[in-house]
Amino acid sequence: MTRLLRIDASARTSRSLTRALADSFIQDWLERRPQDEIVLRDVGRNPPPIITEDWIAAAFAKERTPDQEQLLALSDELVAEVASADIILMATPMYNYGMPAALKAWFDQVVRVDKTFTFDLARGDAPLEPVFSGKMLILLTSCGEFGFAPGEPNEGRDSLTPHVRTASRYLGVEAFHHVGIEYQEFGDDRFEASQEAAFAALAPLIDTVTSALELRPTPDAAETRAGAGG
Repeated sequence: MTRLLRIDASARTSRSLTRALADSFIQDWLERRPQDEIVLRDVGRNPPPIITEDWIAAAFAKERTPDQEQLLALSDELVAEVASADIILMATPMYNYGMPAALKAWFDQVVRVDKTFTFDLARGDAPLEPVFSGKMLILLTSCGEFGFAPGEPNEGRDSLTPHVRTASRYLGVEAFHHVGIEYQEFGDDRFEASQEAAFAALAPLIDTVTSALELRPTPDAAETRAGAGG
């Protein structure tokens, strides 16, 4: 069984393009793999609190008070969801060229020292190392403008996708896929074409992901190879 953690970050609870993309993805996925588990975390509807000085002190404390443990309770819950997920399906719009505040708050709650990464100055100029590994992140986005790729009109203005890609490394993400809708604010034929292309890309993406899952060794097979004699 594979476990998918679905994260919705849109503030819209209706007319959301990213929620619609995620709904379509999950429906198709479960039609193919009904045995898999979907864990839902809707930060758009229920944003995590932003971190505070007290939160930071609790996160770095070696021995915590009961109040500090309570302060980190949600963070612990969110980290546990990431830890148990094989695939993170993240559906988020672009707000002001970056991620919604609710999604940033989620990242700040889950990227935690000694939980999702370790810090050791003995590693020199690269002291941070992820705790988890082998996870996949599928990013589903929508944006009002268009042309964020190199050589296009808005090159360099997409702070959403690179930010998610960078931060997700510290969640153990090693494979990254992105499907996005552009031109939303224009509402013209280009927008319609972008929507159609994005929804059409989901089935081939699921083909790619499920094929990769089938190639992964089972725990028993991995243990057999690890302990094999010569």
